[in-house]
Amino acid sequence: MKIAILNGPNLNLLGTRETSVYGSVSFVDYLKSLKKEFQNVEIEYFQSNIEGELIDKLHEIGFSYDGILLNAAAYTHTSIAIADAVKAITTPVIEIHISNVTNREEFRHNSYIAPNCIGVILGFGLKSYKLALQYFVNSQ
Repeated sequence: MKIAILNGPNLNLLGTRETSVYGSVSFVDYLKSLKKEFQNVEIEYFQSNIEGELIDKLHEIGFSYDGILLNAAAYTHTSIAIADAVKAITTPVIEIHISNVTNREEFRHNSYIAPNCIGVILGFGLKSYKLALQYFVNSQ
């Protein structure tokens, strides 16, 4: 099974950015624990602060992977282009958020991406990624 994790803008700063919201663990460190726990899953990781690079990655893997975990970060609330890219591919996508965006600023309550995903997981910290991986593993 091949799963890709795509993280959007500012998520490269996890572990140092707003630790009260996002925690003190870097994503690279968390990814090590995910790969250790899900040894039977080939996990690819990609992060970009650039919208077009995320779209290019969705196009590249969106017809050949078993699942995509997409944390588009702030692009969730602004990017019709990423939403269209998710809609255009055949690989199922789960939208991920570390924080509970519905408990935050009003502009974070809207997702352009969610209607094109099989589901949304939010508010469980970095464990949101683990929950999404468990879904894909258990739905085989």
